[in-house]
Amino acid sequence: MKKDFTTPYWWEEAPPKNFHVENWPALMDVVIIGGGFTGFGAAIKIAKAGLDVMILERDRVGEGASTRNGGITSGNLRLSFDTLRKRFGLQQAEAFFLEAKAAREDLFAFIRTEEIDCDLQPSGRFVGTTHLKALDGMKRDADHLSKLLDIKVTVHDSNTVPNHIDSKRYCGGMWRDDISGIHPAKLLNGMVKVAKKAGVKIASQTQVLSVSREESVQDYPFELSTSRGLISAGHVISATNAYTDKTQPWLRRRLVPVISEMIATENIGENMVRSLMPSLSMHSELLELGFYFRPAPDRKRILLGGRRLNSNPSMARRRLKDGLISIFPQLKEIGLSHHWFGFVAFPFDQLPKLVVHDGIIYPCGYCGSGTVWARWLGQKAAQMVLGDLEPNIFQGKPFRTIPFYTGDPWFLPLAMKIYELKDRFTTLKK
Repeated sequence: MKKDFTTPYWWEEAPPKNFHVENWPALMDVVIIGGGFTGFGAAIKIAKAGLDVMILERDRVGEGASTRNGGITSGNLRLSFDTLRKRFGLQQAEAFFLEAKAAREDLFAFIRTEEIDCDLQPSGRFVGTTHLKALDGMKRDADHLSKLLDIKVTVHDSNTVPNHIDSKRYCGGMWRDDISGIHPAKLLNGMVKVAKKAGVKIASQTQVLSVSREESVQDYPFELSTSRGLISAGHVISATNAYTDKTQPWLRRRLVPVISEMIATENIGENMVRSLMPSLSMHSELLELGFYFRPAPDRKRILLGGRRLNSNPSMARRRLKDGLISIFPQLKEIGLSHHWFGFVAFPFDQLPKLVVHDGIIYPCGYCGSGTVWARWLGQKAAQMVLGDLEPNIFQGKPFRTIPFYTGDPWFLPLAMKIYELKDRFTTLKK
């Protein structure tokens, strides 16, 4: 076993870094708490508009969820189109999916315009199903999505599944061409370079102890007490999402942090990867607790992730390896090179958020799809600061909590067990 077995695979090429501010500023136009995709997405836009902006990161930059995820640019919404339609109506349901399209395309345009080397691979994504009856719903979704988003969507049965994956686990699935793979740590590293060039100040290893607001002070109403000193700010954006600590109790009460973890196989060679995943697509499963998996950017190993169901790391790793083997029995004897985890955040209604409370702007709650949503809503938060925000589908939606909840998800094991049972029942019906 490698010494750095629990270090994210992505950190080998783009490890977290520390950044320091030599002359601590007393005043800033904008202070952003959190140095991930959200924070830098906001900071770049604000700095390019000519304002002084500073990012405060509690740990090293790149130590949080932005560099721990699967690097799949899905822009997923946790709720299905039918659920959104029933809750909000057809027009708003379509608006959610159009927003996801805009967010994906904007991310790709940013990567290309800024010439960020983050292994952007327009591979498409295949969603496999273990339940034959699900194919009818997939066909309806494919027809609707292809028309709404102007994308290529193909539904496969057992005869054509091998076009994308050599696995007996799936009786069918849906492939779409608008989703890509990236190297998430390289993307963040590139965003840091763009931010620094734009004049963003970055302070890592800096704990925000408290944020207070004095409404009578017009230009710099916020005072932030940090482990490095005080700062007064005109605007504050909280970009901490699943890593929100007790210094932000209002936000912490409204997000449910969930562990998502991944494994990487040892180097199995490009020929083996191509034989198992002929289209080299991103992959996921039509299950409540399904796995997501993909070829590594160099196409020499497979990365697989899922939600953690067991607090014991060894047993959690065993579940991921068993999941890998259930998909690819050919890999039964293959070893693992990495096993790591990070936190993702779910609001109680399972929809991303862009809200203001006591003057602080909160973009958050990406439900495990922050690779696209985090930067996008960070930019929307920046537009709120700049006063040029166009109507956004995530604004105006309630951001509720439940009685007695303070940020410790005591109910999560029960919820996971219910999802697990639902998945077992669905698979048995195959």
